[in-house]
Amino acid sequence: MLKRILILRPEGIAPAVTLAARIAEAVKQSGVEVGVEGVWGKVPPDLLSSAELIICVGGDGTVLRAARLAVPRSLPILGVNMGRLGFLTSLNRDAFFAQVDRILAREWEVEERLMVAATVTEGEAMGQTFIGLNDIVLSRRSPGRPVYVELAVDDERVALYRCDGMIVATPTGSTGYSLSAGGPILAPVERHLVVTPVSAHLAIGRSLVLEPSSTVTLSVRSDEGAILTVDGQEDLSLSGGASVSLMASEHAACFALLDQPSSFFGHLAERLEVQLSSAMNNGD
Repeated sequence: MLKRILILRPEGIAPAVTLAARIAEAVKQSGVEVGVEGVWGKVPPDLLSSAELIICVGGDGTVLRAARLAVPRSLPILGVNMGRLGFLTSLNRDAFFAQVDRILAREWEVEERLMVAATVTEGEAMGQTFIGLNDIVLSRRSPGRPVYVELAVDDERVALYRCDGMIVATPTGSTGYSLSAGGPILAPVERHLVVTPVSAHLAIGRSLVLEPSSTVTLSVRSDEGAILTVDGQEDLSLSGGASVSLMASEHAACFALLDQPSSFFGHLAERLEVQLSSAMNNGD
């Protein structure tokens, strides 16, 4: 039986705030201690250190933020969506309340997901480190201008890219930005990183799937610099000449799964179809 749970939800979204409060009340009725915090606020360290499960209320963005907050403890995460099917939120509100007893009784399995770690090794931001669940992207600073990025794998130069950006994605992130840029889809429990160029010109335009132990170095060769983005949520401005080293992180994101999906690719197809239908209905 769980003793302490941390609920994270986005700030300023009334349905998410209401649902988080309902979940907290249901959990408290079972004698479990619970804390509720905004995912973008300053979460008290004692809540993170004492929690045995993080319940994320919202969409995939909430889960991505929670996964970074859970480092280095790798706390299990259970995502509860607000009605729109997500890649990282496994339950809707009705399913959560129908199975709350199973959740509190730990009747779930933990699935570990690879994370990507980045360290700025040259430039003004040298020494800064980041970790992401989906991807870390090096992109152009100025609209309409490409960025020049030199790629090396395990200290061996591969190519100089003239492109809109370079994506280093995890298997989880392979269904996101990397996929839209033409990258391959990897099963979420794989241990490989994927390097995908965005709109590359006169260079290798295909993705590279790396060995699990490989290290990628991205060096900015544009005078105007570039932007480093983690999970589409955190940005760092880099000057020309800066370099970033990326590799599989020693930390993993852990997800609490009540039921194993029968087929990852069947599950993926369902989510892609739902998202496409939603976009068409909204006129996107």
